[in-house]
Amino acid sequence: MRRTAALVILLTLFPLIGVKVLASETLSLAKLSQPAAQQKLWRQLNPRKLKLESQGVLVSDRFGNELFSKNADQPRPIASITKLMTAMVILDSPLPMRRDIVITKEDRDLLRMTGSRLRPGATLTREQLVELALMSSENRAASALARTFPAGRKRFIYLMNKKALELGMRDTVFTDPTGLDAGNRSTPRDLAKLVKAAMNYPLIRSATTTHSTSVSPYLKRGQLRYANTNRLVKSDAWEILLSKTGYINEAGRCLVMQVEIAGKEVTIVLLNSFGKLTPYGDSNRIRKWVERGIGAGTT
Repeated sequence: MRRTAALVILLTLFPLIGVKVLASETLSLAKLSQPAAQQKLWRQLNPRKLKLESQGVLVSDRFGNELFSKNADQPRPIASITKLMTAMVILDSPLPMRRDIVITKEDRDLLRMTGSRLRPGATLTREQLVELALMSSENRAASALARTFPAGRKRFIYLMNKKALELGMRDTVFTDPTGLDAGNRSTPRDLAKLVKAAMNYPLIRSATTTHSTSVSPYLKRGQLRYANTNRLVKSDAWEILLSKTGYINEAGRCLVMQVEIAGKEVTIVLLNSFGKLTPYGDSNRIRKWVERGIGAGTT
């Protein structure tokens, strides 16, 4: 009797189990076919029609399909793009993000003598320093994050390079946490991997796409307002998911972004752009190029 009842239950449930298995298999096939569908769509893009001024370029989709490249394997100084890795090392650690950190004289830039509104004695949380380092490329914020890391700055830089190797960034080297040192070098192809990894950190995504923020690092003083160094985050024409700018003389103007164009996620890496507006001009040319190509492929 019990065997008969069990058999009846099993036969009753079998169609439902079969439906679930079939649905799961269909979903898996859809996921597998997605890159192929993307590749077919990207074939509509003609690289010869895209003229960019930046010396190092890589444009790819979320699956790693390369849409356009220019000197993509040539290492170059990357300036403050470095700060993406600085933030990742901090966020990978168990350090308390709400802990106050005091800026000291050790955080001053003695290499290029850049200024900062964070004077010695300024106090912000570790999370706020990460946000300022990413959004407004605040050098003293990045320096303080490395200085206060357990085992110190040297250990911090070691972990930056270790993380790069773990991400498959074989042509990348980090020499300081700010990007002020021209020894921080990478390739567009490696930086595309960095951007992809950085997308897994909600704080990096939010900080790099925030228009502006205000902080109060001093007692009995007013707030300091900081703006995003990437002017495109304010543009209605752009859907930016992550971004970081960089500049020193040796690197030229640099810009990396994860964006959404015509409903598709695209990674843009631009290195050594001559002229303050060149990265933005190149970015707009890429956006229009992709929009036209997708439009041509869907008509």
